[in-house]
Amino acid sequence: MSGFAAVDVIRAKRDGGVLSEAQIDWVVDAYTRGQVADEQMSALAMAILLRGMTGPEIARWTAAMIASGDRLDLSAVNRPTADKHSTGGVGDKITLPLTPLVAACGAAVPQLSGRGLGHTGGTLDKLESIPGWRASLTNDEFIGQLRDVGAVICAAGDRLAPADRKLYALRDVTGTVEAIPLIASSIMSKKIAEGTGALVLDVKVGSGAFMKSVDDARELARTMVDLGTAHGVRTVALLTDMSTPLGRTVGNAVEVTESVEVLAGGGPADVVELTLALAREMLTAAGLPDADPEAALRDGRAMDAWRTMIRAQGGDPDAPAPRANETEQVRAESDGVLSGLDAYRIGIAGWRLGAGRARKEDPVSAAAGVVLHKKPGDPVRAGEVLYELRADDPARIPAAREEAAAAVTISDTWSGGTPLMLERIA
Repeated sequence: MSGFAAVDVIRAKRDGGVLSEAQIDWVVDAYTRGQVADEQMSALAMAILLRGMTGPEIARWTAAMIASGDRLDLSAVNRPTADKHSTGGVGDKITLPLTPLVAACGAAVPQLSGRGLGHTGGTLDKLESIPGWRASLTNDEFIGQLRDVGAVICAAGDRLAPADRKLYALRDVTGTVEAIPLIASSIMSKKIAEGTGALVLDVKVGSGAFMKSVDDARELARTMVDLGTAHGVRTVALLTDMSTPLGRTVGNAVEVTESVEVLAGGGPADVVELTLALAREMLTAAGLPDADPEAALRDGRAMDAWRTMIRAQGGDPDAPAPRANETEQVRAESDGVLSGLDAYRIGIAGWRLGAGRARKEDPVSAAAGVVLHKKPGDPVRAGEVLYELRADDPARIPAAREEAAAAVTISDTWSGGTPLMLERIA
């Protein structure tokens, strides 16, 4: 592909034009190969943020990102495949119980996951708190485990949508992360390239989510569903609330512990509700509408699948969870009802404790995090524990304490919170 200049493509989008298929193919390929410079792609990303893209432009941009690398062939897997993607939140450990649960019901789940950044946690960071567990698998290992176990959670290989890896890092430092066309194409290029037959999207809405408004979340969900459908992937999206953290833990090892509680038939009601809702959507999309995920939690099949999955990647499912060196309990100063628990601030508190990272190369603490003793709607007595702060380094606790304190509202009454399930888009 030749005959184009990056500056002409930038100008076309800057001035509100529609990029041609040939322009899109060329600029994505040339950027991946290093022929378009970072500063030029930065300018184009900003133009896309400000000017937007049409549906056909987004579809072609996504196709070009997929074409930049390999597309996995899962035809050797002898069951229907279904995957889930969450746009990220606080306490969002759903992938951990969901993947083995869906596998226990007869589908295969090729879950390529990422690491946390800022206030949102990363699935790989959580699982790496299990001794021996490894995130990196070769394509052959990935497909073999999918065939033999039915469940795999791992990092995406270098050859899967490499254009996205390069562009994602650039967006992160140029103020263009929020561009819906670029979010949608980033997520969907990886999910389509991994070869899944069905995909369920969990699009979070609220203070702890990337999308703060239902309208923005709906636009992103609709864009991604259309992209998946156009590429032959049965795709559905659920809009779910992220104004309050999911479950009662925010961190790495603490979220693994809570996920295991769910797999054992217990766990917080909101985590169980969302896990089951997504499982039903995945199983239906995979052509298994009669499967009963609730029964698989109850009878131990989901737990068996979890243990097999963890062992297959070198982990010890019986290893004790890492413990933090410092724990501080924060108690209520007055009676009332917990009427607010801001997800974003709790996420920042967890990050300050060491559970998250500011840059991709930063290490994270397996044991750090926040354990919530009260959730919105719970009655509170003066002196009762509201939450625990856990850290390896005691110097991290004061800043986290300040952030968490600002997240909590105790009132005389509570009018009820936002429902967990907001909308379904197919």
